Amino acid sequence: MRRRGLYIALFVICLIGLAVVQYQYLKVGLSLAKVQFDRKIGVASESIIQDLSNHNKLTFLMGSALLEDNSFFKTSVDSIQDASNHFLKDFVKARLVGNGIDTDFSYSLHTRDSTYFLNPSGRLEKDRDMVIYPIELSGYLPELLDKRLVLDLKFNNLNTYFLSKLNGLTLPSLIFIAGIIIATIWAIKAYHWQRSLLSTTNKFIDNLTHELKTPVFSLGLATKILEENSVEGQRPIVNIMKQQIKRLSGHIDKVMELSSLEANKRVFKMEQVDFQPYLKNLCEEFHCLISMEGVSFSYNLEPGEYKIKGEIFHLENAVNNLLDNAKKYSDNPEVVLEARKSGGELKISVCDNGEGISKKDQTRIFTKYYRITNGNLHDVKGYGLGLNYVKEVIEAHQGNVAIDSAKGKGTKITISIPISDVG
Repeated sequence: MRRRGLYIALFVICLIGLAVVQYQYLKVGLSLAKVQFDRKIGVASESIIQDLSNHNKLTFLMGSALLEDNSFFKTSVDSIQDASNHFLKDFVKARLVGNGIDTDFSYSLHTRDSTYFLNPSGRLEKDRDMVIYPIELSGYLPELLDKRLVLDLKFNNLNTYFLSKLNGLTLPSLIFIAGIIIATIWAIKAYHWQRSLLSTTNKFIDNLTHELKTPVFSLGLATKILEENSVEGQRPIVNIMKQQIKRLSGHIDKVMELSSLEANKRVFKMEQVDFQPYLKNLCEEFHCLISMEGVSFSYNLEPGEYKIKGEIFHLENAVNNLLDNAKKYSDNPEVVLEARKSGGELKISVCDNGEGISKKDQTRIFTKYYRITNGNLHDVKGYGLGLNYVKEVIEAHQGNVAIDSAKGKGTKITISIPISDVG
């Protein structure tokens, strides 16, 4: 629960950090957009000043409207001013659009002392975000009025305009952030669903294995009674029964231990031991067990002590699993176990003459419940737990598992465990 809280907190912090970074990029983008807008206004202003500095039809009409002189035009002063405003707005808009500015604007044309002025209809309402760019005219009109004449270009909501120009950056960013949030939430939900499923599965396995413990104990007790009352010719059979019951009990313990390992409930009780006699005894028991199955088994143990720090019960189970797998996958099994000390490690190799394992399957055989198939057939019965258990045990001993195999050439699995120098 605590780890889950940390992951959620980390996700929230990263999301907030991503949002802050995106906001800072957005501010930089807006600043750059404003700089570019100011530059475009500057270029458009120069064009407007130059075009309005000459005596032409537009400036003559504007001059008549400012002076309220209708002597040349046979119409009212108001009509002259409306026409002047209409043509001036179209002129300014054309110059702005020609320089890449296509947002709404308003304007006012006035002298510094406001003696003469033109204000078009449909002006933008002034608010605190309005930006005004004054353009002082030169040439014909100021000379006609004998006053300094200024054309104010007015823009509202420029930030909205800038954001619309940055949609190529802001919209994809928002979409990607939303995608990250959705994908992360989905992953968290899937993770919790899998954890819940795993927890339910482990509970089922725990209950099942505990139920199996009782009949196995009863069988062991019955075998012990048979051993006490058996005659000489029955004792080999009784010994095989004892070994098989012990083996079945070991499988049950293995399943229970795997469940505990996954739930992080099991802490290995490491002890300083000499594993050589245990390994030798294990090989002798395996040889006795398979003597009636037609399996060829040999072992070669390097002389000397195998000083390691480990837990004997699990190491024996791990080696037993490798031996058991080795004899399964061949019509005429030949199994060889070798143990040697090399490079500060105890290396135990189990070889067989089976059908081998493909490269694709080699990366997956240590996964829990995974079993190699032949088409839709499982030729050998099992649950896909053995090698996963081996991997868990050896990694808990700070070791590793290596596989050397090819289709049709058998398999060699080597476990390596650090040798301890502590006596």
